[in-house]
Amino acid sequence: MWIAVIPACNEAASITTVLRHLQACHCLARLLVVANGCTDATEENARQAAAAQEDAGPKNTGQEKAGQIEILSFPEPLGIDIPRAVGAAYAQKKYHPLGIVFVDGDLIGNLTVPVRNLINGLKQGLDLALTDCYPDEAPHSALAASVLKARETLNKQLKLDTKIGLATPSHGPHAISASLLAQLPPQVLAVPPLALAFAALHHYKIGVAATIAHDLLGSKIRSNDHAAKIAATIIADCKLALAYATGTTWPEVLAACTHSEGLMGYQKQRRFDLLNAFLDNF
Repeated sequence: MWIAVIPACNEAASITTVLRHLQACHCLARLLVVANGCTDATEENARQAAAAQEDAGPKNTGQEKAGQIEILSFPEPLGIDIPRAVGAAYAQKKYHPLGIVFVDGDLIGNLTVPVRNLINGLKQGLDLALTDCYPDEAPHSALAASVLKARETLNKQLKLDTKIGLATPSHGPHAISASLLAQLPPQVLAVPPLALAFAALHHYKIGVAATIAHDLLGSKIRSNDHAAKIAATIIADCKLALAYATGTTWPEVLAACTHSEGLMGYQKQRRFDLLNAFLDNF
């Protein structure tokens, strides 16, 4: 079984499209929407998509439909990347999948082929299958260039630059095998560059399995302030992963993840407390 985890916070305008594209893959048994802090119709639209699938499918076959939609609902925002960890922990414990694909709920580009390629990458032996989102072009701005520089520095330190270039689990759809999921602490999965460093340091197989230009991802156009905070978040995450890769102990890394005073990105919005409470009670 292959499962997609779709983090979504106020993605009413895009969630139906994302689910439709993932259903078209025909290789995902379940689409797990992690709706958190939604004040719009995100959950309603996801439930309507699930109901439409039920109405359209064959009756009384005794088999679960491919691409079955399930919604995990949280009244509070979980913060950036925490929904990935929540969805993965839930899917791993309940369904024991062969692997999980992560696709953000605002990516309305047609990702059907890239997602299939990511799953094929896992089938061919990868443990962390990434997407190359800059295959033929340079970044469009100095801000993007600064992010790519941080990614490059980390990938070189991990000795992955010749294998994955500038790819990272912070950007674009990506997939993780069951064997890596079994060893990754959920808190690590909530900081994508740290998950990359963990996989590399523990000798898991990492590679690029899909390609789609950034502009074709179809992500929501947001404010300049949001872009700056996303960039600051990824750069700080890469620095944290770099520190881990060069000897910072795990307790120190975890402390840095959960005490993010002075950082300029979205780290403070990561609700590790809600993640830990979910893990304790699930």
